[in-house]
Amino acid sequence: MKGLFPMETEKLYYADPFLTDFTATVLDCQPGKNGYLVTLDRTAFYPEGGGQPADHGVLDGAAVTDVHEKNGVILHNVDRAVEIGKTVTGAIDWGRRFDHMQQHSGEHICSGLICERFHCDNVGFHMGADIVTIDFNADISWEELLEIEAKANQYLYENHPIDIQFHRGAELEAIDYRSKKALEGDVRIVAFPGADCCACCGTHVLRSGQVGLVKFLSVQKFREGVRIELLCGKRALEYLSKTWEQAKAIGQRLSVKPVDSEAAVERLEGELANLKLRCAQLEESVFESMAKEQAGKGNVLLFQPAMRPDSVRRLMDAVSKTCGGLAAVFAVDEGHYAYALGRADGQDISPLVKAMNTVLHGRGGGRNGFAQGSVEAERSAIESFFKENGYGICD
Repeated sequence: MKGLFPMETEKLYYADPFLTDFTATVLDCQPGKNGYLVTLDRTAFYPEGGGQPADHGVLDGAAVTDVHEKNGVILHNVDRAVEIGKTVTGAIDWGRRFDHMQQHSGEHICSGLICERFHCDNVGFHMGADIVTIDFNADISWEELLEIEAKANQYLYENHPIDIQFHRGAELEAIDYRSKKALEGDVRIVAFPGADCCACCGTHVLRSGQVGLVKFLSVQKFREGVRIELLCGKRALEYLSKTWEQAKAIGQRLSVKPVDSEAAVERLEGELANLKLRCAQLEESVFESMAKEQAGKGNVLLFQPAMRPDSVRRLMDAVSKTCGGLAAVFAVDEGHYAYALGRADGQDISPLVKAMNTVLHGRGGGRNGFAQGSVEAERSAIESFFKENGYGICD
């Protein structure tokens, strides 16, 4: 049977966003880039649009992996052919759909409150698999954003009904609604009374309480305004649950309550800073002693256990001031050596360093008689390199 004449698809997701199963007639099925493109006379599958991802699910056993709209016709991307003219049963992935509804409705409520407070525009919206990002052309601080978060959650607790209607002409012009562009014809207006009124083609919850929870994660400077990261509903709950479990584990290790872990970490940071200072002082004492031992020996090659790059450099610097030649310090660290080479007289060592990096698979460099980096080589290879290049090095 040939495909029936394409007609605008009846959009069941607008009549009932909570509809998960439906029957429809297959009007057309054509091979596509990734399977087949199926057209139905009606559908509960929401097509990608307005920042909201498409629904997934099954259509008579065929997996629906993508949905998009073209000239009023909804095209379903499925993994195998479906018989034209057949009555089929569709089932959407409800977990995915409801997540999108929570994120989208939560975003509307937050955006409406933000735009009213800061007299700005929502200039970008992306609903990712993990987080929602919203861009505004205003300067918003984290403290101010937390005030919006509190108001948004209060709005959810109050469980306001959502009003969604199509308007046009004079009726549309009389409505004060948010939109990124001028609209004509039948315009779908999604209203969250007291929070937002916006032109939108997406699916939404029926009452604000169904969003469950909104949680801002960050606000950062972006272009002429800010970019905000947001989680709503189950996503927010799972995120906060994970962070609580992490806080509890940290608290247990620090022997404090989870809510007191920040103060405990600050205490540890202070103790660590004092230990680092003490360690640096001890290193200076040891480095001075080692430098005295190498006094007047000329070229010196020292192998050391793992040290921070700054410590390798400081040891080299101390030895170079007393040995009277090239000071080369190599500190082993997980299969490679961090190095620092230098001469107190500032003599150019760049040819030596370049050759060493080539032979010993190293990287790094410097100037004015100093170089620092790392090599991927055995100790014996390092010793051989210096001997072969005419350095009578004393270790």
